[in-house]
Amino acid sequence: MKKIISFVIRKIPRKYLQIISPLALRIVALFYMGNKVQCPISGKKYREFLPYGRNPARANALCPDSLSLERHRLMYLYLKNNTNFFTAKLRVLHIAPEHCFIHRFEAMKNLDYITADIESPLAKVKMDVHQIPFPDNDFDVAFCNHVMEHVTSDIQAMSEIYRVLKPGGWAIIQSPINPLRAVTFEDLTLKTPEERERVFGQNDHVRDYGLDYGRRLEQAGFTVVEDDFVKRLPAEKVTLYALPQDEIIYLCKKPQ
Repeated sequence: MKKIISFVIRKIPRKYLQIISPLALRIVALFYMGNKVQCPISGKKYREFLPYGRNPARANALCPDSLSLERHRLMYLYLKNNTNFFTAKLRVLHIAPEHCFIHRFEAMKNLDYITADIESPLAKVKMDVHQIPFPDNDFDVAFCNHVMEHVTSDIQAMSEIYRVLKPGGWAIIQSPINPLRAVTFEDLTLKTPEERERVFGQNDHVRDYGLDYGRRLEQAGFTVVEDDFVKRLPAEKVTLYALPQDEIIYLCKKPQ
């Protein structure tokens, strides 16, 4: 199963996977029923989650019902435990929206929820994150996860998110972090998918973020809280929800 999923992720464009995955994985879910792990987003339990990822696929990663990955489940718990996201009246911009969140957030009466992406068929607004087509000070909250490693200018994209947030607004902007790098490495001269695959481990990445990721977010104007929320959760919850044990939540605040 790991080899099959790794092959599919590498060979089929993401926009097509987003369409066909929900039905296919609901069928696969029938073979994973159990009680050892639980998705906090859907509430469904399984004997384990599906493998997911490239070279190689990670075990116990993908919930076949919600399509959540480890980082999505952690973010959901963070929003419930550490923010007013589920109770306050909020205008929300979700860039590159994840399947596991879209319908649930759209159904929340307290949210004015807008999805946007340059190519995703799941998003309602087509846009380039380098030039967000919304006015200054428009949103209370923004989400943008695993996007900045793909874009031409991450600082410009981060600055655009900052611009459209209201004073006092906040964003969660996650990216893969290489803990072995003190300083982010990027190379925009690599033009072919083969070159980027060799250097960055993925053919659509243009940078490998290091431990300075929070400082890059600060260059856009944000006050950044690097929250090790997962470290404060009980170990049994981390296991039950199959959470990433070293993931830092980057909470980006726009000053009042």
